[in-house]
Amino acid sequence: MPMKPKQPCKHPGCPRLTNTRYCELHAKLHAHDRESASERGYGSRWQKVRKQFLAKHPLCAECERAGKLTPATVVDHIKPHRKDATLFWDESNWQPLCKKCHDRKTRNKDRYIEYTYKK
Repeated sequence: MPMKPKQPCKHPGCPRLTNTRYCELHAKLHAHDRESASERGYGSRWQKVRKQFLAKHPLCAECERAGKLTPATVVDHIKPHRKDATLFWDESNWQPLCKKCHDRKTRNKDRYIEYTYKK
């Protein structure tokens, strides 16, 4: 079976060819780079379901609570899924938000893992 041709290293200015995203020299520099949207689960299946959800829930939930009517543009996971497929696809964990509210929530609540301790 023929092998896939090597691609240029994605590091700016690197001319080396590699079978992975970065050559051996630059792989360590980019070890903590964010995965692509499709690698994080937001592929074509998500786009289709997202569109249907926003059609059913056209207004931002946060703005509605504040008495404003703002169109929702983002489907937010209420509890961050952190690559948990069950939580990712659980529709009861979704809420419609406008981009401004989503960015605020993500920046303030979802950014860090919250640990709880049992008493």
